[in-house]
Amino acid sequence: MNLLDKVWIVPAIMAASFLLILFFGKRAGTKATAGLGIAAVSVCLVFSVVVAGQWINRVNHPPTGEKLAEDIRQANGLTPQTPEAVESEANAATHDAGQTVDQGSSSGSEHGAAATGAAEGESAAAPLAATEQPATPTAEGSTSAEGEHGAEHESVPPVVRTVTWFEIGPIHFELGTLVDGLSAMMLVTVCIISLLVHIYSTEYLHGDVRFTHYYAFLSLFTASMLFYVISSNTLQMLVGWELVGLCSFALIGHWWEEKNNTDAALKAFLTNRVGDMGLIIGVTITFFAAGATSFNVLHINEYALSGGANTTLLLVGALCLFGGVTSKSGQFPLHTWLPDAMAGPTPVSALIHAATMVVAGVYLIARLYAVFFQGLGIGSSSLHYVAFIGGFTTVMGGVLAFVQTDLKKVLAYSTISQLGYMVMALGVGAWTAGVFHLFTHAFFKACLFLGAGSVSHACHHTFDMREMGGLRKHMKSTHATFAIASLALAGIVPLAGFWSKDEILAGAQQGQRNAYTLMLVFGLITAFMTAAYMGRAYWMTFWGEYRGHGTPHESPKVITVPLWVLAICAIFLGFLNFPARFFGLELPSGVTTRFEHFVEPTFAFPQIEHPTFTPWLAVLSTVLAVAGIATAYLYFEKNKGPHGLTHRSGAARAGYTFLENKYYLDTLYTDIIAADTKGPLARAAYWFNQNVLDGIVDGAATVSKKVARFVYRDVDQLVVDGVVNGSGLVSEESGQFLRRMQTGKVQQYAAILFAGVVVLAGVLVFVV
Repeated sequence: MNLLDKVWIVPAIMAASFLLILFFGKRAGTKATAGLGIAAVSVCLVFSVVVAGQWINRVNHPPTGEKLAEDIRQANGLTPQTPEAVESEANAATHDAGQTVDQGSSSGSEHGAAATGAAEGESAAAPLAATEQPATPTAEGSTSAEGEHGAEHESVPPVVRTVTWFEIGPIHFELGTLVDGLSAMMLVTVCIISLLVHIYSTEYLHGDVRFTHYYAFLSLFTASMLFYVISSNTLQMLVGWELVGLCSFALIGHWWEEKNNTDAALKAFLTNRVGDMGLIIGVTITFFAAGATSFNVLHINEYALSGGANTTLLLVGALCLFGGVTSKSGQFPLHTWLPDAMAGPTPVSALIHAATMVVAGVYLIARLYAVFFQGLGIGSSSLHYVAFIGGFTTVMGGVLAFVQTDLKKVLAYSTISQLGYMVMALGVGAWTAGVFHLFTHAFFKACLFLGAGSVSHACHHTFDMREMGGLRKHMKSTHATFAIASLALAGIVPLAGFWSKDEILAGAQQGQRNAYTLMLVFGLITAFMTAAYMGRAYWMTFWGEYRGHGTPHESPKVITVPLWVLAICAIFLGFLNFPARFFGLELPSGVTTRFEHFVEPTFAFPQIEHPTFTPWLAVLSTVLAVAGIATAYLYFEKNKGPHGLTHRSGAARAGYTFLENKYYLDTLYTDIIAADTKGPLARAAYWFNQNVLDGIVDGAATVSKKVARFVYRDVDQLVVDGVVNGSGLVSEESGQFLRRMQTGKVQQYAAILFAGVVVLAGVLVFVV
């Protein structure tokens, strides 16, 4: 079965799991509930691996001839051309499929041809036909096929399958799937992390009063994210985006009996709604900018790359879309919800912070990259909004991690920092580096969060590092996996984090056509800080003497086995994008940059330059990471350094207080904006309602009452009724008079007639 055509089955399985657990879970019992959820996500993982394998085979053996033409026609939203153009493209793809395609010299013409070729008469499926197109191909290239990147890329159209969702006039709104390397990678990543979280949760939430509720929303959470990453249009992505937010609200507030938990859930939900307003506006702008005919992702990307695109609309649309990214992916200044989300169960924290909710924004940039690339002019200047916010966030989040005593809060601020790394990478044009870091980070960050849960499980459910210490003696598996994941996060060679971090730094240093020097500085500072704050957390948790209560113990295998799976991934996954040249060592193209080759789009995608491995930069970042770990060791383990500085120095104390209060952003949002909204502004609105609005309404009612009384008493009773009664009286009196005049005497009638004639004659004489 070709799952590339039927990938909708994957989220459908998890949606079915949600419904079955929701309606039958309590009757079936906790074991059956957990078993159903685990079985569903296991099947999804198998299917996702098959999808990834079939996509790899498609890249290795690109479609040709009629198959290529059919796939292009299925990719809705692309510019139609004549049948001759389609046949020409199909023949070009068929001819010598293995030959080198020099995209650097052709400016990506083959991508443009593939992206723009479609059968004549496909205007309904290809709404871009309505927009003005240049004579040259609209997709201005994709990946360089020269040099270290293998000279092997061919343009491979994604697999797009759609059905009509609903219609409004001539516009057909579609529901469909889009499968390429990016979505296939996300399917596998989400399913692996979700499966391990499902297994881990059987022990971590054993005996929980809402065990069934928890597993139901885990299934829906996974289904929503899977639905989101395979969506073929932005409207459908918006549905998945909001479903992910809804599930996070339910899971963060899982233990709603405690007010802190419900507050955290509401904070996450409402903060994300702020950014989502920008997302909705951005989706609307890109829809109308691209001709108001389709929300199709490929169509919008293709429009952004066309010569006739409105750059102002692209700029505004990209900035509005980034509003959604800012909230969902924890970028400054809407990152404040993310640390508070630690109120939820630890497995939920792992799922949210590793592979689902917080990476949804990064995925949005990667999926609509042409909009951001063209709208923000990535590569045309050394500074723009997205790159700067990403770089600033990575430093800002890292600094706050140093003042946390809660182990999960350290990891939460670390997630903010690493998300900033990913956004910064996409902002400097290092698309593959940013997405590769998303991929590697998912595994070692999930390992760290689940490791924190294992530590808490052994330390009487506390995450306070001041009540830990010395746990390496009691929790060998948890200690080993936490250490591996920490080193991977710090970017120590040869672990996974080193390869993705190094490529981001190289991307900032080399840029597209300009070096992003400030972003490189941000990245190097973060390399040191990441190692230092993770070293601090590691030494405080696992070294020294145990400072807690009771006797700690290793967690059961249902907890430690997922940790080892994730730790092994953190060791080896970095080699999936091994550079072609590494300190003078050259490897065959068939084993290098595999992630880039299979994941980076080659269809309706901008022409980007790939940074080369830079030995001095790799050495510098590694030295900084080692220095960070050594600094943490000397300060927290050996008790060396300026301890007690905050007691001796007012400036140090003020700085620490500033960080401890998280830059006072929570104070601004909660105590000023929200409190004023609930306090003075609410009272002012109430006064305005009571005295102005109600005054207007009451005044209108009083005037209406008086007018009605006047109309009834003076107009209706005196005038109207008087006229009616008067006319009746006159008629009655006239009738009585005439009745008396009817005597039957002819002489009397003749006299009256004669009198009338005399009066009439007088009138005629004197008037006429």
